[in-house]
Amino acid sequence: MSGATDVTALDWGAASEYLGKMGPSWVAGAIAAGPATMASLITAGATFDYRLLWVVVLSAVAGALAQYLAMRLGLLTERGIVGVVEEHLGEAWAWVLVADVVIAAGVAQLVIMKTVASVSASITGVDARLWGVAWAGILVVGLAGRGYRFLELAAKLLVMGVVLAFVASLFVVDIDAGAAVGGLVPSLPSGGALVAAGILGGAVHITLITMHSYTMRAREWTASEYGLATFDVLASMLVAFGVYSVAIFLVTASVLTDPDLTTVGAAQALGPLVGPSAKWLFLLGLGGAAVSTLGGNTIVPPFLVADKLGWGTTVEDGRYRALLAAFALLSAPGAFIGGQVIGQLVLVLALGTVGTPFAIAVVLYLLNSRAVPEANSTLANLGGLALLAVSGTLAANFVREQVAAGLDPLSGLVLAFAVVLGLATVGLLGQYVRREAALA
Repeated sequence: MSGATDVTALDWGAASEYLGKMGPSWVAGAIAAGPATMASLITAGATFDYRLLWVVVLSAVAGALAQYLAMRLGLLTERGIVGVVEEHLGEAWAWVLVADVVIAAGVAQLVIMKTVASVSASITGVDARLWGVAWAGILVVGLAGRGYRFLELAAKLLVMGVVLAFVASLFVVDIDAGAAVGGLVPSLPSGGALVAAGILGGAVHITLITMHSYTMRAREWTASEYGLATFDVLASMLVAFGVYSVAIFLVTASVLTDPDLTTVGAAQALGPLVGPSAKWLFLLGLGGAAVSTLGGNTIVPPFLVADKLGWGTTVEDGRYRALLAAFALLSAPGAFIGGQVIGQLVLVLALGTVGTPFAIAVVLYLLNSRAVPEANSTLANLGGLALLAVSGTLAANFVREQVAAGLDPLSGLVLAFAVVLGLATVGLLGQYVRREAALA
């Protein structure tokens, strides 16, 4: 192992060299900058004006921290997270992690496909169901046919395009600068807790945390690339995702007043309010964000399942290629789902949020075990514990809201999922305490 393995490995003098080599964290950023996050940002801006801007900024910081911890585990072990969990925690824990990701990402895939198909239909006038079938085929050809590097290139181009589209939209609406600055002061208006949970849940998510070790392995990064990997996280999650989130929030807080607007409806509402330029910029930005999220989310379950079964995690392994193609094709039915997408996106965030504390606990456990050659710093551990506390609180809020609204089959699924993973998280923390007591 060469070079420092903390943030001191980041050499700002090599920034220009880093820019040409970035990649893995941009795939995570592509998933984070998706329609579910956008729905939360639109709801926040339309309902509470500028008052939750501080939450939007905090979400970018929290997302970058979560990805940094996941990056650190992947680089120091130079393995996929499932294999590390199986070796150091046991097979049962590995299966829990795989099931957690497959359920959260699988449900998200269907709803994201519905969003992509709806946006495509709004732009072209072609039936959304036909677009669902078409996009599933594009996923198979692009991902199973050309592999990870194709996705990484597409993610970087799409995320940068999406950020530019939403930044451009800032110039065609009137932003109240004074009110925006006031929104940086932390306060939580009545009814704002659940919306704040949605914003933070989009940035700190189980799919982003668990996929990072595999995307870095696809690039064959090792601990010697620690500085590059750190720069990659900061550029994608802190800067690109942060600018994306702030731009969407400011546009909606400045113009929209209907908290029940869908993501597509928000784009369409901008037309008569501030002109067609804003509408089309917003709609194209939404389309790019949805497509990049769809592609990034597609690769996550196949990574973990293949690793657990001992298969390769690149398209050179025919079994992994078939698994990736199957998951891509299974996303097509999402375009046929009825109902309002906004409520379904909330369910996606709920499932992801209740699954995230377990993933963070796993990463922190491993970073403070013999799985890595050097333990986490005190500062990194404090940040990780803060993330665990925040994600746990968000999960509890989601569950409480679901129960208070009355249980139906979907909310019952969220509750059951939360109970199982909550018990798993408590059990994992108990195992860590027993291990430390035994070593004392």
